[in-house]
Amino acid sequence: MKEVELYHGSNQIIETPKLSLGKKNNDYGQGFYCTEQIEIAKECACKNNQNGFVNKYKINLNALKILNLSDNNHNVLNWIAILLKNRTFRLNSNIAINSREYLIEYFAVDTKDFDIIIGYRADDSYFQYAESFIENTLPLRALNQALYLGKLGLQTVLVSKKAFDKIKFVKAEAVDKSIYYPKFIYRDNKARTTYKEEIAKSKLLQDDIFMVDILREGIKADDPRIQRIISE
Repeated sequence: MKEVELYHGSNQIIETPKLSLGKKNNDYGQGFYCTEQIEIAKECACKNNQNGFVNKYKINLNALKILNLSDNNHNVLNWIAILLKNRTFRLNSNIAINSREYLIEYFAVDTKDFDIIIGYRADDSYFQYAESFIENTLPLRALNQALYLGKLGLQTVLVSKKAFDKIKFVKAEAVDKSIYYPKFIYRDNKARTTYKEEIAKSKLLQDDIFMVDILREGIKADDPRIQRIISE
């Protein structure tokens, strides 16, 4: 039996997670967003500079269909395409509008038959990476590096009734904002610094791929140029 521990940071104790209470325009759609990293969950619990709670759960993954966007079968463009389907982006140019349509068509993964989705977290500070990429100001290599160096961590999202039926509440622990709000701010600032550094370095990259290159050349997911950059 494969059982894992999950954590959810919140301003309240949540003994019975409910699918219907999830926001539909979240990263991977409506669901219950957790992490296997308790420290990140504690930071999330205090992100509004208020004391909160970290809720601990256990879930048996047997018989659940899992989409893992961090495995070798997927890449950062699959992640962005799913974000584009679910979240609201600032589309300030024709390139951005065309990018959204293209990435959804050729890189989005159909998630409707899955019970759990595992993938990058897209906190607001990291969300600018995706926006800059589709606006053609951040190339693929810099995007991939920024996400890695920014240490987003992964989130595990329950998206089906079957998954919700399997999750079991263990306990809740109070989280002190005086300890974890500064940690949240530090991680956020670190991500923004990393973003600026990658933007600066991107000006020097001659063999990278920008969004406009993907559009002009009709680059698809199996293109060896994408695979080369992602695997660096």
